[in-house]
Amino acid sequence: MTNSQTLTSLRKKHSYQILDSLRVEVKISENPYNLQIDDLFTMAARINKRRSFLFVSKVLGKHLPIVPAKGLLTAALLGARYLEVVKNEVTSGKKSLIELFNENKLDYKPKAFVGSEYNPVVIGFAETATALGHSFFDCFKKGDFFHTTREQLPLQEAVITFEEEHSHATSHRCYVPESLINNNREIILVDDEVTTGKTALNIIRSIHSQFPRSQYTLVSILDWRSLEDRNQFVLLEKELGIEVHCVSLISGDFKIEETSFHEEEKNENSNPTSFKLVPETVYLEKELPDLYENINTPNVTLDGVQKDVSYLKETGRFGLDSNENVFLHEKIFTSGKLLRKKRTGNKTLCLGTGEFMYLPMRIAAEMGSGTFYQSTTRSPVYIKDKVDYGARYGLSFPNPEDHLVPHFVYNIPPNGYDEIFLFFEREVSNEDIQPLLTHLATLKISNVKVVFFTGKDRSGGYE
Repeated sequence: MTNSQTLTSLRKKHSYQILDSLRVEVKISENPYNLQIDDLFTMAARINKRRSFLFVSKVLGKHLPIVPAKGLLTAALLGARYLEVVKNEVTSGKKSLIELFNENKLDYKPKAFVGSEYNPVVIGFAETATALGHSFFDCFKKGDFFHTTREQLPLQEAVITFEEEHSHATSHRCYVPESLINNNREIILVDDEVTTGKTALNIIRSIHSQFPRSQYTLVSILDWRSLEDRNQFVLLEKELGIEVHCVSLISGDFKIEETSFHEEEKNENSNPTSFKLVPETVYLEKELPDLYENINTPNVTLDGVQKDVSYLKETGRFGLDSNENVFLHEKIFTSGKLLRKKRTGNKTLCLGTGEFMYLPMRIAAEMGSGTFYQSTTRSPVYIKDKVDYGARYGLSFPNPEDHLVPHFVYNIPPNGYDEIFLFFEREVSNEDIQPLLTHLATLKISNVKVVFFTGKDRSGGYE
């Protein structure tokens, strides 16, 4: 591509019509790796009064299925871009990463190429960017990682909290040791997309009010901040005496025009079905004893009963350092090898749940060709079976781990896969998982395996 062609591409405007009710005009101002915009996202309409539109990522594995390596490569490109923007370094593997991304290579494995002279604290935003944040952390030879959570642990105090005003679930909490954040190390905030930057500003203020430092970095795949929004970051730098870097693969701005109100459309696969689904249950704690480290956290049930809840340390929710992360790659390989042997179909979907995204995505990458990955979500979106729309199919069900929270899964067509591996961080009861299984039955995919990371056995099964 010549320089003139590159400039033409950078100035190009993109127009998206969303369900005949919204029109979005996107103007790209920076595309340093000359990526194809249509490879990164499409659009959908949100069921949310605070924000009516959604940039639906094609590389995260949230609303749309991806080849797992695509998500890992996206994070690696952000790692390369971080070195360029923040450290004025160019990684020797940058060209190769771009080529792998554009060629849809399926066998990329994470590599730590950011030198050990840097020692940041990387924070991934729940729920959408938990896997992206952890995958970005994979690029570092030295550092710590944790992700925010929407879960509330009433018997445990969050070291920091902040709000995400436009989100369907606004409160973020961070349950990590104070020592992880009470220092002067660079903090890197990782999100999938920045529209106004208010969430980042909120967490920077929250951190800085208790644990001040000199440097913050905001990393995202897409950055749509307006000039006014960007000025808010400049004002914050002056107010707090800090430096805030912003790193993205695509930046620009957009305008949105709302032309009419759109009513939700129900999909045919939301209808009741007589299709019988009897899933197989896989207990990793039983088949791979002592592979993962459990953290038992006291909690209170809805009826006021106190009990311990098992979480995985390896998710990073409670903090994970780079040395532990190296061992995690070995655990992932072992888990992927086991589950690969349990595959019986040629086209397999690995389905993460809510914030539990990174481990399912990484394990899916070890399960062979024909394996795709995505996750359930809290985000309600209008459904329309229309080519290029971001939510052509959809299911709604109560979250098996907290039935007061509605969850959704999008873009799984009936008969679209030979089998589904459904991943949960911790075991859930037959009663709690049944609504999800009932909805999955409408997809007419008979081969479903439920994978629990904690929990050892259950008499009977899920029927």
